[in-house]
Amino acid sequence: MNDRPTTSTAGLVVVANRLPVDQVRGDDGSAFWQRSPGGLVTALEPVMHSNHGAWVGWHGAADQSLDPFVDAGLTLVPVPLSTADIESYYEGFANATLWPLYHDVVAPPAFHRHWWDSYVTVNQRFADAAAGVAEPGAVVWVQDYQLQLVPAMLRAQRPDLRIGFFLHIPFPPTELFQQLPWRRQILEGLLGADLIGFQLPGAAANFVRLVRQRVGHKTHRDAVYLPDGRTVTVRSFPISIDASGLEELARRPQTEARARQIRSDLGNPRHLLLGVDRLDYTKGMPQRLRAFGELLSDGRVDLDEAAFVQVATPSRERVEQYRVLRDDIERLVGRINGAVGRIGQPPITYLHTSYSRDEMAALYRAADVMVVTPLRDGMNLVAKEYVACRYTDDGALVLSEFAGAADELRQAYLVNPYDINGLKAALLAALQASPRELSRRMRAMRRQVAEHDIGHWASLFLGELHKARPAHGKTTRPV
Repeated sequence: MNDRPTTSTAGLVVVANRLPVDQVRGDDGSAFWQRSPGGLVTALEPVMHSNHGAWVGWHGAADQSLDPFVDAGLTLVPVPLSTADIESYYEGFANATLWPLYHDVVAPPAFHRHWWDSYVTVNQRFADAAAGVAEPGAVVWVQDYQLQLVPAMLRAQRPDLRIGFFLHIPFPPTELFQQLPWRRQILEGLLGADLIGFQLPGAAANFVRLVRQRVGHKTHRDAVYLPDGRTVTVRSFPISIDASGLEELARRPQTEARARQIRSDLGNPRHLLLGVDRLDYTKGMPQRLRAFGELLSDGRVDLDEAAFVQVATPSRERVEQYRVLRDDIERLVGRINGAVGRIGQPPITYLHTSYSRDEMAALYRAADVMVVTPLRDGMNLVAKEYVACRYTDDGALVLSEFAGAADELRQAYLVNPYDINGLKAALLAALQASPRELSRRMRAMRRQVAEHDIGHWASLFLGELHKARPAHGKTTRPV
């Protein structure tokens, strides 16, 4: 049920590019809000309810302004975006400038001044919305690369707030970040926060080094000392998933039945390999498909014994680079299937669509080998989702060493996705491993994921953010 909010202030405010709901149409044409998939709102919901929490974000429709409303007890504050905003702020600066730059320039970033101007304008709009809904002394948690200017903008209006920021994607090495014409503005925007979180310690160290070199603030380990007396803490907080909820879903009889049906529909192969990714050039799909195709053509894997399912969730369909990527992958799948497949027995089943959480759990249960080979990824939660679903302590995870998850899931078959021969060797090792070896590896990974779930991550971050930090009293030179 949707209602107007009963209060205009909140003790905890989450600011993200999107609201945690999507507007959908019923069969009768009526519109209603449906909770989006994702673990962040699940983890934060209890603490948001207890603190009269509010979520600030875009509601998903262009050129439409909505009043704040309440859904499932959560105050939602929509931020409007025009068609021009989406083109310049979101598709432009966020996803054609920052995204490739932060992902090791897997694709070349574009630097356009009017995209930057739009990014500044939209970030100010988000900051204004958060400032308007936060009660005195509230905690505000800003999420991800689309909103890196919001912390400083928000602090300028509301110095009483305790502000946190978390970057969900990688943060690049200093040599790459320095290419950005607006590098100093981004750094200063983030320094408006009291706590800045990254996925990996190396990313936090990169940021501190850049602040010291490019802005000139005094730093020591994970602390940045600002001239106004504030100390900004910079740390890593590896994000995770709702592990217990996903395992509960995987254990349902209907999930197991659907998993058996999936294998049956594929001809009950001895080995089923699975890839699940958003369609993006950073995910390494061509490399893994090429490696599997070569194993078949080399005769090292028998077509009668192995099948590969690749799910590619549609993404940024209006962006030319992504349309080209889709065409390239579809051609590659067709070439491999045409070269080594048989009538009624294609080696690769390619699915360019989105699936429900239930169907994904069934796919994870059906797969013997999960192949997660991004060229660069902040974390990659698919790897953790697969592990959470393997409650029988079987299955193998082939994981890129360039995914943040590789730091935690050390018992996976770690690979360099750029090394096709090494990728082939890892796939073979996973396919040929003994049940005892697979069980040993999976048990260790399952323990890690269960003990460090999304609730643990949120508690760690908010606990650190709530710590009082008195003025540092150190001598700092003017910037």
